[in-house]
Amino acid sequence: MVRTQVQLTEDEAKALRRLAAEGSTSMAALVRVAVDELLARRRGVPEAEVRRRAIAAAGRFRSTHSDLSERHDDYLAADTTP
Repeated sequence: MVRTQVQLTEDEAKALRRLAAEGSTSMAALVRVAVDELLARRRGVPEAEVRRRAIAAAGRFRSTHSDLSERHDDYLAADTTP
C-alpha cells in the first residue's frame, strides 16, 4: 500500500469517523472503498463518452439569474434545499 495524505473538511472528517465507528472499520478502509467505487464507475464509461455527455449537457439549462456565470458560487452557497 501507498501512504497518501488527503485533506477533508471538518464535516467530512466527522461523518467519515462516524461511519467508520458504526461499521467497526477504519477511516482509511472507507476511503479505499470510495476510491475503488469511483474508479470502477469511471472505467465503465470511456473518456470520449464522458466528454460527449458533458458537451451535450452544456447550455441545456436555464436560470432566472442574469449573472449566474459570475456569481454561481454565491447562488450555490445560498441553496438551502435538502
